[in-house]
Amino acid sequence: MNLFVTISRFLCSVGVTLAFFSSTGYSQPMSNKPSQLYSQHRTATAPMAAQRPKTLTEHGDTRIDEYYWLNDRNDQEVISYLQAENQYLDALTGHLKPLQEQLFAEMRGRIKEQDQSVPYRDNGYYYLTRYEQGLEYPIYARKKGSLQAAEEIMLNVNEMAEGYGYFSAAGLSVSPNNRLLAFGQDTLGRRIYSIRFKDLQTGAYLPDELPNTTGGAVWAMDNQHIFYSVKDETLRAYKIMRHKLGTPASADVMVFEEKDATFSCAVYRTKSDRYLVIASFQTLSTEYHLLEADKPTGEFRVFQPRERGLEYSIEHFGDNFYVRTNLNARNFRLMRTSLKATTKENWRELVPHREDVLLEDMDVFRDYLVLSERKAGITQLRVMPWKGGGEHYIAFQEEAYVAGTSVNLEFDTDELRISYQSMTTPPTTYDYNMRSRNFNLLKQQEVLGGFSVDDYRSERIYVTARDGAKVPVSIVYHKDFVKNGQNPLLLYGYGSYGNSMDPFFSAARLSLLNRGFAFAIAHVRGGEEMGRHWYEDGKLLNKKNTFTDFIDCAEHLIAAKYTSKEQLFAQGGSAGGLLMGAVINMRPDLWKGVIAAVPFVDVVTTMLDESIPLTTGEFDEWGNPKDPVYYNYMKSYSPYDNVAAVSYPALLVTTGLHDSQVQYWEPAKWVARMRKLSSNQNPILLYTNMEAGHGGASGRFRRLKEVAMEYSFLLEMAGKTGL
Repeated sequence: MNLFVTISRFLCSVGVTLAFFSSTGYSQPMSNKPSQLYSQHRTATAPMAAQRPKTLTEHGDTRIDEYYWLNDRNDQEVISYLQAENQYLDALTGHLKPLQEQLFAEMRGRIKEQDQSVPYRDNGYYYLTRYEQGLEYPIYARKKGSLQAAEEIMLNVNEMAEGYGYFSAAGLSVSPNNRLLAFGQDTLGRRIYSIRFKDLQTGAYLPDELPNTTGGAVWAMDNQHIFYSVKDETLRAYKIMRHKLGTPASADVMVFEEKDATFSCAVYRTKSDRYLVIASFQTLSTEYHLLEADKPTGEFRVFQPRERGLEYSIEHFGDNFYVRTNLNARNFRLMRTSLKATTKENWRELVPHREDVLLEDMDVFRDYLVLSERKAGITQLRVMPWKGGGEHYIAFQEEAYVAGTSVNLEFDTDELRISYQSMTTPPTTYDYNMRSRNFNLLKQQEVLGGFSVDDYRSERIYVTARDGAKVPVSIVYHKDFVKNGQNPLLLYGYGSYGNSMDPFFSAARLSLLNRGFAFAIAHVRGGEEMGRHWYEDGKLLNKKNTFTDFIDCAEHLIAAKYTSKEQLFAQGGSAGGLLMGAVINMRPDLWKGVIAAVPFVDVVTTMLDESIPLTTGEFDEWGNPKDPVYYNYMKSYSPYDNVAAVSYPALLVTTGLHDSQVQYWEPAKWVARMRKLSSNQNPILLYTNMEAGHGGASGRFRRLKEVAMEYSFLLEMAGKTGL
């Protein structure tokens, strides 16, 4: 799995409630009433994109793309069309504005606005992130030596964001002498950051500025040299540069260049602070290079040369490196090797491969090794004392949950910082004593407005797919929900890149649950929930398993009377948007409504265009369509290529003009073609955030506006707008 791939979710884990509406109130099933959205859709005039056919030929096969011209964000006609789509959306959903405002107020009301993170200790300081009442962005601060010490504000992002429609500060990194802060700044939402520097002693910004980066900066131990990665025209991180403070960016030294277009690269410093590490990675292979962190002008050396199909990750501790690898181990195993002999023939097994357990990660301490393992779709934390004896798994009480190690920067401690949540339990932070096995609750996300975990129920079921695979489904609903086939259900899915969709908590989601919705996650193939085979069975020439798994889960939920065809909704984003596009082509009759967020739907055209961000790095995920086998298979499921004159469900499609991962024109073209061909009068709506990218709006409250828009669409379709 490419561990550097990140997922953007539109279902935020935040949200609380108006004084006149109880967040624990529950709506009994309501009979469907005529939708105003439908009636207004029949009278309003939808934007119709001009058709300018472009012929696309590959392997002797010709496709006609009548909306290819939308592929130009600098064309005013394109901008005008996207704006017209937004105006059409506003016209059709104007009657939902009061509901959207109510939903927004509920979700915002669940947030404890004056709040802060659990502080963590690093190099003599306690670091924390806090929010102030009414403000959108975080304040990053620290305290020296003690939590009772005076607070030092490092960055107040609210002040920095003034005047920008979008703002993100990321990759904060403090120099080893604790004086200087490096951070990345993005004002467009395209994930192209400029690295800036601040003197934490004087508060002054240094003149140094490094453009076109991924946002992260890694300090050498001399407090003068910084290493960072830069992007090419496709936004691939392809070079590692060395910068010396006080010199212009033009004088920076390239220390590594990734010339293979299917690879990307990154740089970090080991937990021990002894080594700088360059990671070069793609879907099936990794390679690492090392340099002593106190010798920044030295030469990096390779740890283990790349090999096709060989994946590994490393951690340094004492006289050894610890290597998590798939070498002769599909689900990965743990190896150990000395500092001076790091190639694979020197690796010695520490934890063997297991067919039913996926080894996902490791944390090292002076006295303990902690492994993150996934079994039957659930992550387990395994504590292994170096001296033997006392090995154990940390016990959690719920059937389905999300558990993981959190910020653990210190070696010499018995305390393991753990994060925990479930579909009914808000995000919780513990310190777990690995010696006494005691939990110390540090914080649980406070959900205001009368929330009680006792008002909700969750389940974990398994659905038998058409080929016999057992697909897990996680479900949550209000305690008064009745399985009588009359209630609405939102089914969420992703199923790509080996990213596992865990049963996560969402305070915003309560606004659906309290109105009678159930929410379910289908853990379809293409993720890694059930082990490496689960990923391999949902990629390349097995990709259609992802789609049929989702359909089979939907049909089971109907048969088990969680919902009905008339009340079943689906949602997915990015590669999950591809899933949405595929399933509505395959089974358009199965869904009442669908939300596709930043959907990857023009698979063939995108994967043929190596100038588009992410294309070359994903040939091992989707296949390279320059090979006719993969071309034909992709074409057989690509949502845009398979739009037909069928009865599509109601659709809300969202995108961002500056999206760096799925370009806005994919959903725009898809909507135009579906609107032209759909054989019914169901609304097909497109929303483009003209100021943001793949993750939507910035700011903790502004983002909820988009969630409220999505929820109002679902509630309208379900006939539950009268609350």
